[in-house]
Amino acid sequence: MQSPRDLFLIMVILSFVLHLGAARKPAGEEFPGGVKMILTSSEFKANGMIPKKFTCQGEDVNPALAIEEIPPEAKSLALIVDDPDAPVGTWVHWVVYDIAIVSKIDENSVPGKQGTNDFRRKNYGGPCPPSGTHRYFFKLYALDKKLDLKEGLSKAQLEGAMKGHILDAGELIGLYKKQ
Repeated sequence: MQSPRDLFLIMVILSFVLHLGAARKPAGEEFPGGVKMILTSSEFKANGMIPKKFTCQGEDVNPALAIEEIPPEAKSLALIVDDPDAPVGTWVHWVVYDIAIVSKIDENSVPGKQGTNDFRRKNYGGPCPPSGTHRYFFKLYALDKKLDLKEGLSKAQLEGAMKGHILDAGELIGLYKKQ
């Protein structure tokens, strides 16, 4: 039998491990082998403030993203950037798919085919919250095939096309409040 102190330590360690996994898993996605891809940015830390440059108050260009632990069997990547804190519901800022297998997405780049965001444009639309601090989810997916679909897909259309083809995913959350 284990002591109360040992049980407490086990619970703390288990909680920490579960928290780490949840921090990288896109909301609503389940993967049998667990999420292994890591998405980071040299521009901001996870759950940190996104610099003004990458918002509607700055240059409105996408930040550089680094990708690690892409499954070797992946044939393409897809990226969705959205804001679940928008007053009208989740607001889509960027939809990109048929991204080649790369370890980096450069700042101010178009790494693949672009879908239509909620600004009704086919490009990156940076954070632009009407009030308060909002969370921006950069969700990256490794797919077992190239989708080969036309440009302009909505987030929902892309999610439908990816269904059954997602090998792994990674997530980076950034924050922004208008200055």
